[in-house]
Amino acid sequence: MDTEFKRAGSTSDREGSGSASHDARLACRSGWDGVTAGVAPGYVQGNLAILPEKLAASFHRFCQLNPKPCPIIGMSEVGNPRIPELGIDLDIRTDLPRYRVWRDGELVEEPIDIMAHWRKDLVAFVLGCSYSFEEALMADGLGIRHIEEKRNVPMYRTSIACTPAGPFAGRMVVSMRPFKPAEAIRAIQITTRFPAVHGAPVHFDKPEMIGIKDIARPDYGDSVSIAPDEVPVFWACGVTPQSIILESKPDFAITHAPGCMLVTDLHNNKLSV
Repeated sequence: MDTEFKRAGSTSDREGSGSASHDARLACRSGWDGVTAGVAPGYVQGNLAILPEKLAASFHRFCQLNPKPCPIIGMSEVGNPRIPELGIDLDIRTDLPRYRVWRDGELVEEPIDIMAHWRKDLVAFVLGCSYSFEEALMADGLGIRHIEEKRNVPMYRTSIACTPAGPFAGRMVVSMRPFKPAEAIRAIQITTRFPAVHGAPVHFDKPEMIGIKDIARPDYGDSVSIAPDEVPVFWACGVTPQSIILESKPDFAITHAPGCMLVTDLHNNKLSV
């Protein structure tokens, strides 16, 4: 299926059925498996982490202790694949472009739906995504390099330790966008207003100071060009749970594939504070 599905978005701004967000979820159910950056402008996108009920309380606590990389915007009831407050007819098993299935901390499969993996003891967490604040950056005239170059946002595992909770511990993942210094200051000001989707950056310039050895080789996503007069700016990233899974090795977990988010019916402008 076309990997450039509605990257410019829909002209509809209606809630639920017929909206750009609902169209995006329907496309996922039909097999579209592209990156969701730039899809359904105006609507909140979310990262996904699904865990057995026995681990859900500890993961919830982990998110509370680490709100920058793991801001919870929605959570399912045990065994229920639907989260009505995030979307009309939303089904967490089918409505993302691509998933990752983990066993004992090892990535074992990347399916386009998780119908075969769903269990009655699973709890789904939807975490805020930096794609949501990108709309505010672009509205202020700031270019988003990975969207301009039609790539996935570059993401890196860092040396920044998360606060542990129960069995969950590990290092933060960050996403990166390059800006000229004056633009970087403006980006910091704008994203500070969006704490539900990672808020202000955690670092800028000098990637080696947070354990990134090669800015041209991200751990997730794609590399993007950085001009000589630009600095890399790093935001906490909702792919952090995947780094935590690698280190904590739960017996079973499901996440989104990096860059392949859940498009919700929430509006980005309602997240601003």
